[in-house]
Amino acid sequence: MKNGSWPDLPLEDWQDTYATLHMWTQIVGKIRLALTPLINHWWNVPLYVTARGLTTSAMPYEERAVEIDFDFVDHQLVVKLDDGTTASIPLIPRSVADFYREVKHTLNGLGIMVKIWPVPVEVQDPIPFEQDHSTASYDAEYANRFWRILVQADRVFTEFRSRFIGKCSNVNFYWGSFDLAVTRFSGRRAPEREGADKITREAYSHEVISHGFWPGVRASGPIERSKSDGLIHAPAFYSYTAPEPLGLKEAPVRPEQAFYGTVVNEFILLYDDVRTAAAPEKLLLEFMQSTYEAGANLAKWDRSALER
Repeated sequence: MKNGSWPDLPLEDWQDTYATLHMWTQIVGKIRLALTPLINHWWNVPLYVTARGLTTSAMPYEERAVEIDFDFVDHQLVVKLDDGTTASIPLIPRSVADFYREVKHTLNGLGIMVKIWPVPVEVQDPIPFEQDHSTASYDAEYANRFWRILVQADRVFTEFRSRFIGKCSNVNFYWGSFDLAVTRFSGRRAPEREGADKITREAYSHEVISHGFWPGVRASGPIERSKSDGLIHAPAFYSYTAPEPLGLKEAPVRPEQAFYGTVVNEFILLYDDVRTAAAPEKLLLEFMQSTYEAGANLAKWDRSALER
């Protein structure tokens, strides 16, 4: 491993764990959604990177506060209340249905009664949580590697965020799409997308340029750098501008390894190109800055008012 803090994460080696963990984070994320008031662009629903995993942060429940953490060091789901009470569930190979039942049982035992819509979102052919026995994998090593990448990405994304004085999101882990993202705003409203649902209308009500990391599209066959379906079957960093201005696809960006994915409509920098670089942080910041500049310039953002 060339850069120990940027571990290898071959998708074919952990995609079953990825599938299970995606659903587990959706269960916890939906609890956060149920307990918190709507904040613009759904900023009340993400999870956040911690020194041990991912957290909901403190959530209100009646006059109490509850927090749920994924601990990818000791591999536990930890529930904490403001009176000092804690409870934990081991993160071990188990089905989504089993995990869902255990989470409900644990919360109920602590006096936390939360009703959620028990169906995953942003996935094809969703299976209700209580019926999902399709996968029961949990490889602790790869869960830990994934989290360690999130720690490094969070650090770089936060540095990139600090350069912007306009409206900008926190560094958010979105459990629906299973990605870590930071989003800048021009301050102008965006035209409503034709046929957009409630979620999309709220998320893209204003012009944005977003950057993020996600583990790639799971596939049943061998993972290759490029496949005929045009999807990204490998961990990668991405950038998109919404609405996308004319000419963005052809805009020159850096570093040289970056490319525009015409199916996903995003600039892509494969994680392995970052991981194996002599200076991963520098390469990633170069990608983020150049793709931001490409989108902001073509969309005519008032950069002098938005940047330090």
